[in-house]
Amino acid sequence: MPDDLFDVTAGGDVVLRLHVQPGAGRTAVAGKHGDALKVRVAAPPEGGRANEAVIALVAETLGVAKDAVSLTSGESSRSKRVKISGVDADDATRLLHEALAAGAERPSRKSTGRELQGPRIR
Repeated sequence: MPDDLFDVTAGGDVVLRLHVQPGAGRTAVAGKHGDALKVRVAAPPEGGRANEAVIALVAETLGVAKDAVSLTSGESSRSKRVKISGVDADDATRLLHEALAAGAERPSRKSTGRELQGPRIR
């Protein structure tokens, strides 16, 4: 369930647990990693660029402005927590469910077509 990926603060903000893979081929929600949402970002981890990409991805996924998303822990770690203001817990659950379903529909590896061919004979 997507609602096991986040907590709701007393103020009503959502705190989402993330497992981040920086330097990936593309930026996307990849699935679950334990009790965290696994995300891949194309940006490298240098200079905070991966953190900026994570914030942008979370904002896009949950339909909020980037300034409504803030990193609360894990600045230099793959395990991060981000706080999202202005999103209802029920909406967060629905949107995360949609993102997880979309991530499951994508193939995990690019197909080259070679795996369908036999060995090359010269």
